[in-house]
Amino acid sequence: MTKRTVGLAIVAVAFAFCAVLQASDRIGVYAVVEKVTLEPSDTAPQRAQVWGAFSFADTKDGSAYGPAQRGYLYYTCPAGQESICRKEWSDLKSVAGKGTGVGFGFRYADKGRVRKADEKASSPDPYPIERGLVKVENASDRGSETMQVIDSLRAAMKQR
Repeated sequence: MTKRTVGLAIVAVAFAFCAVLQASDRIGVYAVVEKVTLEPSDTAPQRAQVWGAFSFADTKDGSAYGPAQRGYLYYTCPAGQESICRKEWSDLKSVAGKGTGVGFGFRYADKGRVRKADEKASSPDPYPIERGLVKVENASDRGSETMQVIDSLRAAMKQR
C-alpha cells in the first residue's frame, strides 16, 4: 500500500467519524418558553419557573426526543454556580413569549421534570448546567430533525 493510499484511508475514516459524531445531539431539553418567573425576585433569583412546552432527550437514542409536554420546569441552582444560572435564566427570559426554540442541559444528565400547570411549585430540581443555551430558529441552526422537535413544541404551545 502506498503512503498516499494510507493517507486517503485515514482521511476517509476521520470524515466518517465526524459524521457519526454529528448524528448525536447532546442537548438535554428543547423548549419553547412562554414565561419565566424568578424567585424570590428578578434581581436575586434562587429558583426559576420556566413555563412552556418541553421535549426531553431520549437517553437510549443519541438523536431522539420525547413528545412535547406543556407545563413548567422548576429549578434551583447548584451551589457555587449561581452566576451561570442567573445568566441562563436571563437568556430564557429573553426568549419567553417569542416562539423561539432553545436547547439546554445534557442528554445523559438529570434534566428535572415537567410539572402540570396546577401543581404547586415545591422541591425544585437542580438546574442542568452544561454548555449554555442554544437558540434554534431554523433548520440550519441544528438540523431538520431538531427543527421537527421545535415545530412540535410550537404546536403544543398553540393547544390550550
